Formats: sequence, structure tokens, C-alpha cells
Amino acid sequence: MSKKIVIASDSTTDLGSELISKYQIKILPLGVNIGDKHYMDGVDIDPEFIYKTYEETGVLPKTSAANIVDYNEFFSKYTADGASLIFFSISEEMSSTYRNAVLAAEDFENVYVVDTRNLSTGGGLVVLSACEMAEQGMAASEIAEKCREIATRVDASFIIDNLEFLYKGGRCSAVAAFGANLLQIKPCIMVRDGKMGVGKKYRGKFVQVLEKYIADMLGDASDIELDKIFVTHAGCDTEIVDKCVEQVKKTAKFDNVYVTRAGCTVSAHCGRNTLGVLFIRKNIVK
Repeated sequence: MSKKIVIASDSTTDLGSELISKYQIKILPLGVNIGDKHYMDGVDIDPEFIYKTYEETGVLPKTSAANIVDYNEFFSKYTADGASLIFFSISEEMSSTYRNAVLAAEDFENVYVVDTRNLSTGGGLVVLSACEMAEQGMAASEIAEKCREIATRVDASFIIDNLEFLYKGGRCSAVAAFGANLLQIKPCIMVRDGKMGVGKKYRGKFVQVLEKYIADMLGDASDIELDKIFVTHAGCDTEIVDKCVEQVKKTAKFDNVYVTRAGCTVSAHCGRNTLGVLFIRKNIVK
């Protein structure tokens, strides 16, 4: 049997075409529904289409998990030559994607499903770690087990400039959205134990808030693994993103500072002008 290992994930990991191509990561797109039309994330729909549609119609999309049949076809395709496959899923707390993948994997001896306990490049960090271990020659079962441990150390958060999408999506009240926008309150959305919640609430202009947020998240970087960090955003101006990247690089000597654009899942829930820094800590994130 081939010792080849295929690394794969659903489309929520937001790794971007460059990293996906470099590490030959296989992506299973999740569904995006707008009205009665069905799209595939990153295939025939992108965040700009979501924003444009919302501006024209006021309709937000709904995302849908891949089903067991989708997973069976996907797993069969990439293990047909005897390869082992490690599949990384958005947190089980956020979607039925993980559970469907686990059920489908029961029909395969060489498929390992890992719950990243995260979304966006929070999961992407775990995927890249798996790619690095595969290059080092580790076995698929060992990689999967190590990645489950790494997932507990991922620190993922985002600052949201405007709560309109959260309100329209039913994730906050009209009063909360109106008050936050009126007082220029920018909430920090944090992922903890596989679930999203509100952390610190910043006040001020978006650019100024981002500076405070990055300083708070990174601190002196003594508890952060410095091999890689993501600056992931949903439609922010280039100048804003560049300023954040510059601040990250000044804070610590990261080996790789990756900049990626959030895909349809994050964009549909948070809206334009959302930005986060995502990295791996040396200790479990609580």
C-alpha cells in the first residue's frame, strides 16, 4: 500500500489558493444558499458576490454542510490509490460537517477525521501543521492525533467593524447592533472550546481598535509559537491590512506571516471589514 498521505479540509479553513497549491491540500466546498439558488463555496460564489447581493436585495446567504454522500465520494476519490487521508473539519459545535465526515469515514480504513475546534484560518493553522508533519514522514494516525492536541492551542479571534450582518443573521438584537454602531463599539469575537463568543468590546474607529486588539492578543508573544501566524480579513482595505501586518511583524519575529481573505462562511456571518490575527500558543487556550 502507498505511504502517500493526502491532507484535506472543508472550505472554511480560508487558506487561500497559494497555500492550497503549495501543500497540495484538497478542499471540499460547503454549500451556500441564497434564496432558492445553491452555490459551492469558493467554486461558483465568493464573498464579493455575497456583499453585492446583500446590498441589492437585503438577503443574506445560509451555509450548508456537506452530506455523507458528498464525503463518501470525496474520500473515495483521494484514497483510491491506497493513500491515507486526513480530513480537517470546522468545529463540531458550529456545523454538522464534522459528524457527517465521521460517519462517512466509517467505511474507510485509511481516513482520519480531525475536528479543528475552530473556523477560518484557526482551522487552517492545524491543517498547515499536518502538512509540515507529513513532509517530515510521520504516519497519518500520528499526525491526526498530534493535530487534535494542536487544536487546543489555537488562538482565533476577529474584530467586527459593523454588527449589521450579525443582526440580520439573528445573532444579535437590533438594540445591541444599534447601540454598538452608535457608540462605535467593535466586539472581539473569540473561539473558545469550539464555540464562538464575545470577548473584549473595543470602542473607537476601526483602525485604532485593530491596533489595540493586536497588542492585546499578541502581548509580548512569549506564549506564542512563532513559526506561523495568520492575518485574515473579510474585505478590508489593503492599507488597513498592511498596517496590521506591520504591527504583527514588529511585535515578534514570526517565520511566516500569512495574509488571507476570509471565504464565504465567515463573510456571510460577519460582513465586510472583519479582521483577525490567528496563531498557535504554547499552552492550551482557555
